[in-house]
Amino acid sequence: MPSPIDLTILLLTILLPLAWWFRNSLPIIGGKPRAALTTNGSAARKVDEGDPRDFVGKMERASQNKRCAMFYGSQTGTAEEYALRLAKEAKSRFGLSSLVCDPEEYEFNNLDQVPEDKAVFFVVATYGEGEPTDNAQPLLEFLMDDGVEFSQGGNRLENLNYVVFGLGNKTYTYYNEIARKIDKRLEELGARRIGERGEGDDDKSMEEDYLGWKDGMWEAFAARLGVEEGGAGDVADFVVTEVAAHPADKVYHGELSPRALLASASGTTTPVGSYDAKNPYPAPVLASKELFSVGGDRNCVHIEFDITGSGMTYQHGDHVGIWPSNPDVEVDRMLSVLGLDGDDRRHAIVSIESLDPALAKVPFPTPATYEAIFRHYLDISAIASRQTIALLARFAPSEEAREKLTLWGTNREVYAAEVDGPALKLAEVLQAAVGDSLHPPFSSTVWPIPFDRIVSSVPRLQPRYYSISSSAKLHPSAIHVTAVVLKYQSAASPAHKHEPRWVFGLSTNFILNVKNASSGANTPVEGQIGPSTLGSPETVTMSKVPSYRLAGPRGHYVKQNVYKVPIHVRRSTFRLPTSPKVPVIMIGPGTGVAPFRGFVQERVALARKAIEKNGADALKDWAPMYLFYGCRKADEDFLYRDEWPKYESELGGKFNMSVAFSRESRKADGSKVYVQDLVWDMRAELAPLILEKRAYIYICGDAKNMSKAVEDRLMKMLAEAKGGSPEVEGAKELKLLKDRNRLMTDVWS
Repeated sequence: MPSPIDLTILLLTILLPLAWWFRNSLPIIGGKPRAALTTNGSAARKVDEGDPRDFVGKMERASQNKRCAMFYGSQTGTAEEYALRLAKEAKSRFGLSSLVCDPEEYEFNNLDQVPEDKAVFFVVATYGEGEPTDNAQPLLEFLMDDGVEFSQGGNRLENLNYVVFGLGNKTYTYYNEIARKIDKRLEELGARRIGERGEGDDDKSMEEDYLGWKDGMWEAFAARLGVEEGGAGDVADFVVTEVAAHPADKVYHGELSPRALLASASGTTTPVGSYDAKNPYPAPVLASKELFSVGGDRNCVHIEFDITGSGMTYQHGDHVGIWPSNPDVEVDRMLSVLGLDGDDRRHAIVSIESLDPALAKVPFPTPATYEAIFRHYLDISAIASRQTIALLARFAPSEEAREKLTLWGTNREVYAAEVDGPALKLAEVLQAAVGDSLHPPFSSTVWPIPFDRIVSSVPRLQPRYYSISSSAKLHPSAIHVTAVVLKYQSAASPAHKHEPRWVFGLSTNFILNVKNASSGANTPVEGQIGPSTLGSPETVTMSKVPSYRLAGPRGHYVKQNVYKVPIHVRRSTFRLPTSPKVPVIMIGPGTGVAPFRGFVQERVALARKAIEKNGADALKDWAPMYLFYGCRKADEDFLYRDEWPKYESELGGKFNMSVAFSRESRKADGSKVYVQDLVWDMRAELAPLILEKRAYIYICGDAKNMSKAVEDRLMKMLAEAKGGSPEVEGAKELKLLKDRNRLMTDVWS
């Protein structure tokens, strides 16, 4: 039998470790209950901070009780910009604070807890063929679930006041599909929409659609939430401070991420870590060439980016985001208008802080120089928006200039005729308002616009996306891009004395500059650009084609004639079927052929492996690939003309290409031949492949005309094969193809 001493030792052996383990929560030894810890206790942090995915709790815990939550479904940043604009306007109109939210970061089962004196906004883009943006996918999946259940156990949202604004493009079949789905579903669940559903059409004027919708919505908003307009005043979003002295290696000169700044300042020039939209990779240009054979009138650039050692990967059908900079002329123009064009001012360093980070994040890294901000971070090359013009009227240096800006900012017709049609940029508008010359060298009247208002009103410079025109199986260390250079004659411009005037696309002309520099060609600085596109026979002469400072931040984008361009890869679902035994029909005129070059290269790489493994008969069971391509003339703009016969040879007759030359071929009635005509001519061969062999169809290129015309011919072709009408049987078959992802599009307007 154990002695009392043995029992005591045994008891202490058990109790002492337990006492040590619970030392912070036993009051008898000076501890506190674990849930009441205040120093490093996780429970206390949960009480103070709440669930980070609980947007309702976050609205109520904010120092200023937030009355609105703005959720944005954005793929390229545009929907986020509109969500921020709505949040800013809620503050300026009513003095109300908002929470601007990425839906990917929050749970939505507590929508039933939103108080009736608050409102939830959904600003959502429709992407691809009626698909939500990547960050809005969780929201859609939750709401559309037939068995949806909210935090209080029910499936009703009678408490919820909501607003919907959609961003879409009418040239697409499923125009604003996501905004409509959310609106319909919330109505089914009992929620109450404020005002009408807003729908913006990017094919015409997203901005005008937004401006035409928002005022009526705000009237309904004020009535529903019982708030009054006025009294909030002119509210700043940012505090801008000029920094007299700052460590040189901590100043941004155009670097696009903190990692890029660290690399640039240390002299390595290449940022570390994974590369994406938040940390693009400065890719060296491997090769570049002109694909058109028509002199300087039209340009199409083939450019190859080296991704060796970057860790970046891609698949056929993916997109590459290219980060351009603004051209020299627009940087100089904006600096002149703001009185920042002297060497001491343009290189001055500014630090920017947000007064309400939830409402307005600083859109670019700081501290940075004024020149870097206008060259690399703000989109000063965009056409000035009507709302921005109206907002800046109060800072006009003269009453006459104020009246002009007020007219342009409030009168839709005058704005269309004198700003939008002539494609005037913001600094050009400010110059025109005071009667300054719009031609360099600039000596502009200085506008006393606070710099924080410039940061608030000019959107961030975004990457431009291009279909990758190569296959990683053939080119694992390179990304190929095929880009037609955008330049067009604007409508007559009163500010330019109605002289013929050409407008240059920002990104494609940046790519052209890179191509010319890396290949040793000089960018032409003056001369005739080409015939007018407005029907006038005269030739338009430009004093200067835009030039860009290609050396990049701290001169690190060029070394020994090797140029670098910041890029990142965006994944796509535009993919070939996994089996080569499935027929493929590709339709892509112009640069719409870009992804199909990658598709064909993908099959060539597979064919080489198959033949190496199984011999010459390895491809006998493969299904055919059809490519329908169109251009103007065989000797002018036939892209990759020399490559296609080689691919046909390697694929052993499994690849068939048909080309429509719109300026050479004519139908019996004298009209031009386009890709849809080639598809129709081969309907007897193609229809059985679609209806019986489960062929996949891909369309890439112009959404406004070509894509619709091709789909119309497909409906007619399928209807004929089914013995019905295009409107009924044809439309049904086309919808079935889309629903089963056997008809995919990568189109733009």
